[in-house]
Amino acid sequence: LLTLCQLTVLIPASADPVSMAPESLETGSWCNEHMLHERLDIIEEKVIKTVENLESEVKSLLNIISETTLNIPTAPGTPLIDIFDGQY
Repeated sequence: LLTLCQLTVLIPASADPVSMAPESLETGSWCNEHMLHERLDIIEEKVIKTVENLESEVKSLLNIISETTLNIPTAPGTPLIDIFDGQY
């Protein structure tokens, strides 16, 4: 795709330098914008995957904490405290 964008800008310029008009500049602008959107899409995918991985890690850690707190022996008469306030 990059090569195609470069060719659409370079071929008209080499064929007729006088006709390097706004339409060829617009094509270059379009290509730059397209490449920018492509890069943003890649970054968005990476961010989504990272967030999904972090969510999985947090859930795993919360499960471990929850299991650990259930196994802690309490002294008789000690009030139970829900460290998650009933959210998990």
